[in-house]
Amino acid sequence: MAAIRRAWLGSRPPARGTTPPTAVAIAPGRLPVLGHAIPLLRRPLQFLTSLPAHGDLVEVRLGPLRAYLVCRPELVQQVLLNPRTFDKGGPLFDAARLLVGNGLVTSGWAEHRIQRRLVQPAFHPGRMASYARVMCEEIDAVLSAWEPDRAVDLNATLHALTIRVTMRTLLSTTMDSRAVAEVQRCLPVIFKGVYRRMIAPIGPLHRIPTPENRRFDRARARLCTVIDETVRARRSAGSENEDVLSILIDAQDEKSSKRFTDDEIRDQVMTMLIGGTETTASALGWAFHLLGRNPEAERELQDEVDRALGGRPLPAFSDLPELDYTRRAVTEALRLYPPAWILTRTTTAETELAGQPLPPGTIILFSPYVLGRDPGVFHDPGRFDPDRWLPERVSPAQRGATLPFSAGSRKCIGDAFGMAEATLALAAVSARWQLRPVPGATIRPKPKAALSPGPLLMLPQRRHRPVRSQVSSLRAGDQ
Repeated sequence: MAAIRRAWLGSRPPARGTTPPTAVAIAPGRLPVLGHAIPLLRRPLQFLTSLPAHGDLVEVRLGPLRAYLVCRPELVQQVLLNPRTFDKGGPLFDAARLLVGNGLVTSGWAEHRIQRRLVQPAFHPGRMASYARVMCEEIDAVLSAWEPDRAVDLNATLHALTIRVTMRTLLSTTMDSRAVAEVQRCLPVIFKGVYRRMIAPIGPLHRIPTPENRRFDRARARLCTVIDETVRARRSAGSENEDVLSILIDAQDEKSSKRFTDDEIRDQVMTMLIGGTETTASALGWAFHLLGRNPEAERELQDEVDRALGGRPLPAFSDLPELDYTRRAVTEALRLYPPAWILTRTTTAETELAGQPLPPGTIILFSPYVLGRDPGVFHDPGRFDPDRWLPERVSPAQRGATLPFSAGSRKCIGDAFGMAEATLALAAVSARWQLRPVPGATIRPKPKAALSPGPLLMLPQRRHRPVRSQVSSLRAGDQ
C-alpha cells in the first residue's frame, strides 16, 4: 500500500506533529449505543479532519453500526472506480431515499446503469446553450432587483435563483414565488433531518413524534406535494417541450427497452431538484465569501470579466471559454467547501481496502472536505488560490483529491450544468456589483446533509467598469 501511495502522490511526509498513520485505527471518543454521533453532530468537520492522522482507514461508529472513513485520496479513488463492489448505500443514501426514492443518485449499481442511459440525453453538451440562456435570464432578474448598499442574504437569494433555474430547465416553466418560498423553507429542515438519520441510523429514534421529527415529516410531505403539483401542471398542459421532463417521459433504453414509470419520473425530478439547488447555491455562496476576503483574487476575476464581456452587463454561454479564472475560482471554492462534504458506500461482496478485509455490507465513508484539505496533496491547503488549478500547476493528485462531484461512473451527471451555472452567476455579479460582508457578520460552515455557509448578509456596491469596457460596448452598439 505504501508503494502505491508513493507512486501516486510522490513523497508524502507525515503532517507536522503527527506520527505515520497505521493502516486501520479506531476513532477516539466512542460512546455506547450512540457511537460517534455526538462529535459528528457538534463538530463534524473538526472531528473528521483529525482522523487521517490515525490511519488510512479509521473505524467510526454511526450509532451501533461500524463504518470506515477512507482517509487517503488514492484509496477513495479505488472505491469510486469500483462501483460494483463499493455500491451506493449506507446511512446517507438510506436517509436520502426517504426523499428522492430510487432516483439516479440513490439507485444501486445495476439500476443506475440503465437510469443513467435514460437520463444522459437531458445533459447532452448540445443542450447546454439553451440551459445557459435560462440561467442568464434568471440571474439578470435577481441582479436587476438589487440596490446599492441594501443588504441581501446571498445564501437565500442564491437558493431561490437555483430553484428557479432548475424548475425552468426541468419543466419549461417558472415556479411561482410562493412555491419557491415553500421549497426554500422545506430544504433546510430536510437536509438537517437526513444528516441526523445518517449519523445515528437508529430507526425507532426517528419515529418518535418529537417536534424535530414532525418538522422533518411535514417538510418532506410538503416538498413532495409541491413537486407532484408542478409535474401534474406540466403534464396537463399537453404541449411538447424540450425540457428535462419531456426527455424523461420519452426516454427508452436501447439495450433493455426500459422506460421510466411515473413513480420513477417523480424520483428523478426530485433528485434533480435537490441536486440542482443546494449544491450550486452553496458553492456560489462560498465563492463570494472567499472572494470578499481575498481582494487580489477578486480584482483578477473582475479584470477577466471586464475583458470577456467588453462592457456587457451579462455573460452568455459563448463567454465561458474566456472565463477561465472565474471557473478556477469556483473549483477552488468547491475544494475548500464542497457541498457534498461526506458520502457513503456499501460493499456488495467480500473485498479488502488498505489491507483490511471487508465483508459484504460494510459501510464506507469518505469526505471531500477532508480530502480537499490534505496537506500532503495541497500546498497551504487552507488558502484560497484559484491559480493552483492552472494547467501547469495542477497535479493528478490534486485532481484525484478534489471530488465535489464524486468520480467514476457515479460522478454527478449534472457537473457541467452546475459548473456553467456557477461560472455565469459569478461573472454576472462581478460585472455589475462588488459584494462586501455586512460589518460584524460571522460566517461558519453549517455541515448538515450539505455544507452551507448559512445566512450570508452582503452589501452590493455598484462597480465602475474600466473606460475601455464602456467604449467597447458603445462600439458594439454602433455596429
